[in-house]
Amino acid sequence: MKKNIPLLLSMLALISVAAPSVTVSGVVIKSDKPRDTSPVVSNTDMATLIQGNSVFAFSLYQHLKTAEGNLFFSPYSISAALAMTYAGARGQTEQEMKTTLHFLLAQSQLHPAFDRLEITLASRGQTTPTKDNKGFQLNVVNAIWGQKGFRFKPAFLDILSINYGAGLRVLDFVGAPDDSRATINDWVSEQTHNKINGLLSQKAITIFTRLLLTNGIYFNAAWASPFKNKTTRDGTFHTLNGNAVTVPMMEQTELFAYARGNNFQAVELPYGGHQLSMVVLLPDAGQFGAVENGLTYDQVNQMIGSLEMQNVSLTMPKFRFSADFSMKQTLQALGMPQAFMDEADFSGMTGNRDLKIFDVIHRAFVSVDEAGTEAAAATAVKMGMVTAAPTKAVWVKMDRPFILFIRDIETGTILFAGRVLNPKEPQMK
Repeated sequence: MKKNIPLLLSMLALISVAAPSVTVSGVVIKSDKPRDTSPVVSNTDMATLIQGNSVFAFSLYQHLKTAEGNLFFSPYSISAALAMTYAGARGQTEQEMKTTLHFLLAQSQLHPAFDRLEITLASRGQTTPTKDNKGFQLNVVNAIWGQKGFRFKPAFLDILSINYGAGLRVLDFVGAPDDSRATINDWVSEQTHNKINGLLSQKAITIFTRLLLTNGIYFNAAWASPFKNKTTRDGTFHTLNGNAVTVPMMEQTELFAYARGNNFQAVELPYGGHQLSMVVLLPDAGQFGAVENGLTYDQVNQMIGSLEMQNVSLTMPKFRFSADFSMKQTLQALGMPQAFMDEADFSGMTGNRDLKIFDVIHRAFVSVDEAGTEAAAATAVKMGMVTAAPTKAVWVKMDRPFILFIRDIETGTILFAGRVLNPKEPQMK
């Protein structure tokens, strides 16, 4: 019997509670504030956070889609990593980040809301059985890595420890950059079950590096209605440029939530326990560009609201690919240039305007087959010194490019987003 497929997200972990000056894998963690595991956050604040994150997700999608080929990333991971960075932003830098990231809550409300959301996500499916009987897993992780001897404001560290479970892990970026990079890469690899390896390249850490903020998610789930291996057979997938490629196509007829739009079909494929799902948006032939260009939070929210149970005869390709992103230019274009400039104001971190963001690195991986979905992503923010079922089935044949989202059903949080232009394309750059 095939093993359940895990799915991972960006950055690093929140599962453990921060403790004062403990050692993990040889790295000292300095924090005297435990995580708040029962934050008092109103439902209104939660809805505001999720709406803002979702608007940012589709804004980000519209910028990233300009690259060629397949696309897959974790907007949630990027938001979480930058939220930790935002805790230290002040002045114009803070305002630009707020507008770009669609952080609609005051800082005093935003970070507890992220805390409640991450704890909610981590609770998903704790008793849901899976094929390997290990249970459904969705783990969220955060960590911050600081230069030995460099002083950060206690109030900044407290915000990250209390709301993100991210104690400061002390490394020597200046004296031992290669060892520091290896420590962080090893931790990312461990948290993502070896799906995200070598997140930081050899030149990622320099003598100017002072702080890295990281976030990640691990998700392990099978489809609520798995595809049968015996029904998978080679089929033709038609790419946007008119080429035909042969790929394994999975098939099943089942009750799924389905919607028919003006120029697309949409199907929601739930995972075991029906707490998370993959929503697939299949544009009509010749309409991919029009559908993708018009993709917004409001449109997707309306589409999801129109889904109704329908007997669906579904054909879907198996696919597997990965992606690497430097988010610097994208985030600057979206409206937060100062954070990357010498004029950046992160005085909330140190008390001085001596830090700026060097880059935001994001790496993602996805694999879809008969049993379920495996996906992983990791994000690092590098900071340094300035210097109802009918009898007849609806046919949904995904033999052409499509868009996908993996979301938490109750909160509507979008964990992953992407598109498949060619299931045979293994790597995105």
